[in-house]
This record gives sequence, C-alpha cells and structure tokens, in this order.
Amino acid sequence: MWPDTVEEADALSGPRGELAARTVAMPADTNPSGEIFGGWIMSQMDSAGMMTATRHAQGRVTTVAVTNMAFHCPVKVGDVVCCYTDLARVGRTSATFHIEVWVLRGSRGTRCKVTSAEFTFVALDAEGRPRPFVPAAEATA
Repeated sequence: MWPDTVEEADALSGPRGELAARTVAMPADTNPSGEIFGGWIMSQMDSAGMMTATRHAQGRVTTVAVTNMAFHCPVKVGDVVCCYTDLARVGRTSATFHIEVWVLRGSRGTRCKVTSAEFTFVALDAEGRPRPFVPAAEATA
C-alpha cells in the first residue's frame, strides 16, 4: 500500500543521512505541558550539525541559518532522540546540511520523525573570519 502522507512515507523509508548524535530526553528539558521544549530539540540539531560540519570543513564552523523547520510529533521524557545529518550542498565558505530528528519511544520500539530542517554552517579561520569550506573528501583528493 502506498503512503498517504509525507510522514507515512518518512516512516517507511527511515532516517536520511548519518547518525550524528543521540541522547535521552530528560524531565529538565520539558515545557509546562510536560513535553520536551522545541528549543531543546533545535539545540540538539545544531550540536549534531556542528560536529558533522566541523569534520567536513576540517576546522571551526558557526551556524548562520536554519530554514524549513516544522515539528511533526512531540518528544516525551524517556524518548531516545536521534539526530541524522546529510550534506545537502557546499558553497565557497559554507555548507548546508539536512538534519532530521527521530525518536525511539520509551528507548526502543516505535520510531517517529519529529522534525527536520536545513542548517547552514560557515567555515571560520583562526581569527573568526569566513574561509573556504573544503570538504574533507576534496582535501584528500
């Protein structure tokens, strides 16, 4: 049977990219409704993206833009939050990564796509100025 929605299609295909970070959602990360803050999720995505971008750029990076973010389902205390990163495009001094967050409910079992977004990172030199973003694969070729 064909999926009826984007969410159903995502659930069938699974996460896009490499697992870059994984953590457990804790009570300290909740909002007044008892669900995990969206800002906490965004922070996890930024950290995962930064680690991946740093490796690709072979040096320091900074986040300059986040686009196309939408939340599909809530995150609950005890969920295992998994961030996946996928290099989408490389510019002269920047790179954009597609980042998805999936959770495992109750630390295992049902998997749910929480959100995705495009994060753009700029490579920085020792003085904090933009420098060419040369992906690691190109630098060794």
